[in-house]
Amino acid sequence: MTPVQTVTVLGAGTMGHGIAHAAAASGYQTRLYDPAEGQLAHARTQIEAVFRKAVELGKATAQDADAGLARLRTFTAMADALDGTDLVIEAAPERIDLKLALLAEVERHAPAGAVIATNTSALSITELAGSLARPGRVAGMHFFNPVHKMKLVEIVQALESAPETVETIEAVARRMGKETVLVRESPGFITTRVNASIGNEAFFILLEGVASARDIDKALKLGLNHPMGPFELVDLVGLDTRLSILEYLHRSLGEKYRPCPLLAQYVRAGRLGRKAGRGVYDY
Repeated sequence: MTPVQTVTVLGAGTMGHGIAHAAAASGYQTRLYDPAEGQLAHARTQIEAVFRKAVELGKATAQDADAGLARLRTFTAMADALDGTDLVIEAAPERIDLKLALLAEVERHAPAGAVIATNTSALSITELAGSLARPGRVAGMHFFNPVHKMKLVEIVQALESAPETVETIEAVARRMGKETVLVRESPGFITTRVNASIGNEAFFILLEGVASARDIDKALKLGLNHPMGPFELVDLVGLDTRLSILEYLHRSLGEKYRPCPLLAQYVRAGRLGRKAGRGVYDY
C-alpha cells in the first residue's frame, strides 16, 4: 500500500471541489487543479462555505476549519499540482477524450509511484488505465454528490488494477470518513446503473402523462424511502450528465438503457438542472 500525504484533485467543478474538501478536512495536503482561475476561486468559496457550515453545526471546530483550509492549495499549472504528489484523483467531466488527455499529463508530470484514481461514474477505467505505461496503478474512486454529506465511495477494480492500488484508495476513502464497496468494472458499476434506470423510467412516466414531476418525486420519497426524488436528483447532478451516462449505457448494455426522448429534449432546450437555473424544475 502506498503511503499518502499529498492528494491532487484534477478539476474544480462540483465533484472536484467536494473531493478536495474531503481530502483537506481529513488531514491530507491537498492540491486542486483547474485551468480556469475563476473556477478555482468559486471552488475555494464553496469549500470555505462547507467548512463554515460544519463549524455552525458543531461537527468541526473553527481551528479544524482553519487547518483544513490551510492544507488546500489551488493550481492552474498541472505540472506544479502533480509535482511530488502521492495520489491523483481525476474529477473531470464524463468525456473519455478529456480524461485521456488529463491522464497523459499525469503520466508526464506525476511521480512514477503515484496512485491514480478516477471519479468517473460510468466510463471504462480499463480503457483509461490502458493509456498509461503502468495501468496497475489506476482504479476507480467514485464519490457521490454532495461529497461532504454522502457516505459511499465505490472502488472500481479495472482489469489490471493492482491490489496495492485498491488498498491505497480504500485507506484514503476510510480516512475521509467514507464507507466503501468494491466493484469489478462493468458499465455503470452498481449505483449509476441502477440510478440511471430509475431516473430514465421517471422521465418516461412524465412523458406518458401518468403523473406530474412533483408527484413522481413525492411517491419515491414517501413510498420507497428515497431521500430525494428522481427529478430533484437529476437537477442536482445535471441533465446533460445523466443523458451522457444513459447514452453510454445504451451503447454498452443495450436497449433497456435507451434515453427517454423527453430527457434529450430538456437538454437541447438548455434545461440542465440547478447549474443552469432550470431543469425539470425552475430555480
